[in-house]
Amino acid sequence: MNFLDVIYGVVMVVAAPWWMRKKRSGRRERLGHTPPLPPKSRKPRIMLHAVSVGEVSALRSLIPLLTEQAEVVVSVGTDTGIARAQSLYADVCTVVRYPLDFSRCTRRFLDAVEPDAVALVELEVWPNFIREANRRHIPVAVINGRLSAKSFRGYRRLRPLLRKTFASLSIVAAQDEVYQSRFIDMGVAESQCVATGSMKWDAVDLDRAAAGVSDEARDIAASLGIDLHRMVVVAGSTADEEEALLHRACPQGVQLVCAPRKPERFDEAADAMPGCVRRSAPGSGDRSAGRFLLDSIGELGAVYELADVVVIGRSFTLLGGSDPTEPIALGKPVVIGPSVEHFASIVETLKSAGAIVQTQAAGLTEALAGLCADEPARSRLVAAGLACVQREQGASARHAAILRELAENKTRAL
Repeated sequence: MNFLDVIYGVVMVVAAPWWMRKKRSGRRERLGHTPPLPPKSRKPRIMLHAVSVGEVSALRSLIPLLTEQAEVVVSVGTDTGIARAQSLYADVCTVVRYPLDFSRCTRRFLDAVEPDAVALVELEVWPNFIREANRRHIPVAVINGRLSAKSFRGYRRLRPLLRKTFASLSIVAAQDEVYQSRFIDMGVAESQCVATGSMKWDAVDLDRAAAGVSDEARDIAASLGIDLHRMVVVAGSTADEEEALLHRACPQGVQLVCAPRKPERFDEAADAMPGCVRRSAPGSGDRSAGRFLLDSIGELGAVYELADVVVIGRSFTLLGGSDPTEPIALGKPVVIGPSVEHFASIVETLKSAGAIVQTQAAGLTEALAGLCADEPARSRLVAAGLACVQREQGASARHAAILRELAENKTRAL
């Protein structure tokens, strides 16, 4: 036990009334009791840590580039992230739950996983884990590195305590030069910090834009009662009061599908859209109301295929926005709100390319009405968006090369 363990323990006791109410599985795994993994082969073993669903999905283009030459273990922190990782990668790699950052938990976890290199997706820099990995001479990298302005302000307040942790990272591959400079300010050596672009661009499949509406999407539409001959607005990863905002802003006669980001908000979202039909209960609601709730996990990508216009959720709140790249790559005109802190670089790139519409909440009604009524405008956004995605792809290949080199250097040193 160290001083940090004591701090963690105090925090857990104080926060117990909150976290004990939350339904969480894998409590034993969170303590580092990871089930036995397959025996290591002659290939190096690379561990990729993705905290939740968004980071898990970003690995879709990276993992195939690694699995031919390495064993891959994906660790995830959240229940929804675990489910997503298992659905995407269980056939090609091992999926495990990331432990709490108590020193004993991290030791047990690393005893079980035995990685030759570790890649932390976006950030997730936990001091005890990195200290234990360093003790075992396991190189730790940050890939797709991102330090938002809000996170950076918080980390800077703790910089005297965290500088050594950041300095211990073998390499940071940041999404852009702004994030790169923030990692360096936190203590990463300039020679070990590079800007490699975002894997979000690689995680999308441009071929889907030309493929049209899939059978899965058509089945969902039929189950809910969505009329594909009428205009459809799909709002993905909504939060707080965004469903009510969208219900008011959606033009008359246009169908609206809302997909809340968090399952615990499904009932609240349904109340905000009177008469809505729920995916979990297709016979519910009133189909003629034109309001539909996607209260399911893993189907948003298919439902985006049904959209004439997409609205990005969490961007009309103070939550920093959600990832717009998937609907852009599907060939959909996209509207996003003012709160885009978590994807600032991506949104700025799309705006510069004329590939996205950004508006305040007060302007959402006008923005949706304009796009729904103007097919040429929608077509221009689609063309600009597809061209932008194609131009920005390539970060996954750069990250794969970095990780293969780290793992191979580790195995050669043994």
